[in-house]
Amino acid sequence: MLSRMSNVEIGTVSYTLSADYLATVGADFDVEAIDDAILAALNSLTPAGVTVHRNGKAYADAAVAEAARDIDWDALLARIDVDQILADHGR
Repeated sequence: MLSRMSNVEIGTVSYTLSADYLATVGADFDVEAIDDAILAALNSLTPAGVTVHRNGKAYADAAVAEAARDIDWDALLARIDVDQILADHGR
């Protein structure tokens, strides 16, 4: 049985959209749902053993932690279709 200690914090990822960005889009959105959708999309792009939590902290299994520290989070985030997520979560 693996303990929670087998997960190593590898960094913090700023994955949420800023209020300024949402204001430029000019619509009313379910911001929590947008954040959840972006987080789910991000976690679907991370390598096996790597997970980003809702608070933005990224964790990796100890076996992949060293390599996971080199993840290009900006590149992963750029692959997420934020416009589609916004379209899906308008009020």
